[in-house]
Formats: sequence, structure tokens, C-alpha cells
Amino acid sequence: MTTSALDETRTDGDREPQEPGGIAPTKAFTWLLLISGVLGLVASFVITNDKFVLLQNTVEGKPTHFSCSLNPVIACGSVMESKQAHAFGFQNPIIGLVAYGVVICVAMGVLAGGRGYKPWFWYGLQAGGLFGVCFISWLQYQTIYNIHAVCLWCCLAWVVTILIFWYTAVHNIRHGLIKVPGKVRSAVLEFHWVVPVVWYAVIGLLILTHFWYYWKTVI
Repeated sequence: MTTSALDETRTDGDREPQEPGGIAPTKAFTWLLLISGVLGLVASFVITNDKFVLLQNTVEGKPTHFSCSLNPVIACGSVMESKQAHAFGFQNPIIGLVAYGVVICVAMGVLAGGRGYKPWFWYGLQAGGLFGVCFISWLQYQTIYNIHAVCLWCCLAWVVTILIFWYTAVHNIRHGLIKVPGKVRSAVLEFHWVVPVVWYAVIGLLILTHFWYYWKTVI
């Protein structure tokens, strides 16, 4: 059996204390939420700031050069100037500024001595994560097949959103909030790393194959 800080098998000292009716995340999951939230917040802030710079330079008639625009494929500017960058009528990273901030608060609440959250809270976090991965999946398709460019900061947001969604699901399966057969539960808890690894591999493969016309010129 494989073991890691996120596996089910733990000593009592490794588990967070719980109040009746409250479910506390493991220390590993708490730190994962915190680190993912911080990275997502940084990505959202940088994208938002770059968009403001782009708008200001457009008004002033100045060209904008983005540090993350490295080549015709890795081109943040192309993504920021697309209509998909404001899917709900405002800039997408504004959602990230709020959502990742909430994730950070959840983790900080536990690290500050919180004794756990009610089941409805974890269902809410799961629903938020589900919205997040559905939204970024749409953005991934738009970025690769319609915009034909990739934003590195967006990729960072994709990575942490997938982690937040999946490991919230692992947490909820561990505590019986998401009901699955026993064998499925055991497989999820033992091989929890498989889903995000495969997920990332698929995204990477899509980017590699779609832009192969460029990659083959630099290999």
C-alpha cells in the first residue's frame, strides 16, 4: 500500500481535533488548501493587474509587453484581449480574487485553531470547486482551440483549481460526505494522486499536440 501525508492511514496525533457535528481536514489537506489558494490568488492578481496595464496603455496609445508572453504560443496578451477573458461581463480573474481568498480563509481558520466545519460547509466548498473546474475546462478549450495561445498565469490557476476540487472530493469521500462503494473509497484514498496527475497529463498532451506545428520548430 502506498502511503503519503494525504492518505487515510494516520495516527491520532496526525488528525485534527473535531467538535461534535464538525469535520476537520487533515493537516496535509489544510496546507494544500492554503498553498493552492495563495498561488491562485497571486495568479489572479497578476492577470488583473496586467489587464489594467493593458487598458491604460490602450487609452494612451502605448504598446504593452507582457513578461509571460514568450512566443506565439505562450502569449498572455492574446488571451487577455480575447472575449473569453470576460465570460460574465467582467474580467475572469476577479472571480479568482474572491474564490481563492475564500479557500485561504478556510485553511487559515483551521490553522488558527478551528475545530472543523459542518457538512454543509464542505458541500459548499465542493460545489465551488466543481464550478471552478467546469469553468477552467471551458477556458482550456477556448484557449487551446479558439484563442490559439496559452497564458502561464492561467495555467497556474488551472493547476491549483484542479487540486482544490479533487482533494476536497477526497476529503469528503474520506468522511462519508460523498457516498461511494467501499472499494472505490479505498482506491481513492490510496491512489489519490492518480487523478490530478492524469488530468494534468491530458491537458499537457492537448497543448503539445495542438501546437505541435510550433514545438517541432524549437526542438
